[in-house]
Amino acid sequence: MVAHSATLAIHEHVVARQAAGEPVLHLGFGEVGLPVLPRLERVLTDAARRNGYPPVAGTAAARSAAAGWFTRRGVPTGADQIVLAPGSKALLYALLASLPGDVVLARPSWVSYAAQAALAGKHVIRVPAPRAAGGVPEPTRLRDALAEARAAGRSPGTLLLTLPDNPTGTLAPGDTVRQACTIARDEGLAVVSDEIYRDLCWSDEVTSPAGLVPERAYVTSGLSKSLALGGWRIGFARFPADDAGAHTRDRVIGVASEVWSALPGPMQEVAAYALDDPPEVTDHIDASRRLHRIVTTAVFGVLAETGAECRPPTAGFYLYPGFAAARPVLARAGITTGVGLAEHLLTRHGVGVLAGEAFGDAPDALRFRVATSLLHGRTDAERWNALQSADPLTLPWIAEALDTLRAGLRALQP
Repeated sequence: MVAHSATLAIHEHVVARQAAGEPVLHLGFGEVGLPVLPRLERVLTDAARRNGYPPVAGTAAARSAAAGWFTRRGVPTGADQIVLAPGSKALLYALLASLPGDVVLARPSWVSYAAQAALAGKHVIRVPAPRAAGGVPEPTRLRDALAEARAAGRSPGTLLLTLPDNPTGTLAPGDTVRQACTIARDEGLAVVSDEIYRDLCWSDEVTSPAGLVPERAYVTSGLSKSLALGGWRIGFARFPADDAGAHTRDRVIGVASEVWSALPGPMQEVAAYALDDPPEVTDHIDASRRLHRIVTTAVFGVLAETGAECRPPTAGFYLYPGFAAARPVLARAGITTGVGLAEHLLTRHGVGVLAGEAFGDAPDALRFRVATSLLHGRTDAERWNALQSADPLTLPWIAEALDTLRAGLRALQP
């Protein structure tokens, strides 16, 4: 049995507490709390009468726009290499179900990868991520992990990377990605690269497997994070241009045809417009990226000053702190696990986070994920204000959130 997704479960739990009048700082869910760009609202409204079934892989216009989106990011792509779907999550599952073999993941990694592998009947092989950045297994440990898995009767087939990463909020260096992809090629693994946070990198460019091992790299992305359109469910994937890529694309289209049919017609129009990168869209993404960087960096500062160990964030809006130094203090309060720590912060201090165990971490690891993406305001007016502010940290609702987090974390200090 696959349980309720941990990220969705904590979101529903915290929202219910808030609705009951409890003051809870929501740091447990990666929804992007930013307003919809008005131009996209108009595109959607104009397409509202498109109520017929679109092609399963996507309309020609939407696939062409997605191909151009990849090409402008250094990965030449044709429209026949693209499939669109209601969210990249659906495409990730279809890929894991369509590609042969078990799934290799970094530890920690996003909660849905392992759950989707289980749904597809695949075993998960976890390899610790490097200390510097998450999203990619530590290359020096990857070969040994594959050999051990094969010796145990497993059949590794797919290496799944996250560039940039959720839950650590970091972008793996190009050399790390290159080493992992070289091992994947040597070991005969397909590479699935989840790049949905790509446009939210703060400085460095993503080194995509599609440019390193083009014959075996499958890339997924979507508009949920860069344009705050999570509820619109617009995802797309790029397949290799060779026969093997076309074969896997056909298999994914087969899954799509029996599960979700197609990305709805109005959303195809939104995708066709947004993925052409018009100035209005890219300016909005630039402003969003700047706000995420400012707020996430400020939260990292609070974590650092209260004694947490944490990778410095370089992309998106996540942090993955650990509190090993506070273990003696926490043990005296009966807190010995990451889940216990998260529950303590929620019930005693009104801070909602998601324990590291949900991301494949050891149960006794005192780590959790922090998502800063819902700190920008409670209303669209506040969120537009945050996007346009020269100094968003001075806005009272953001400053209050930082103070609440600081107070909760200080209670964990030795």
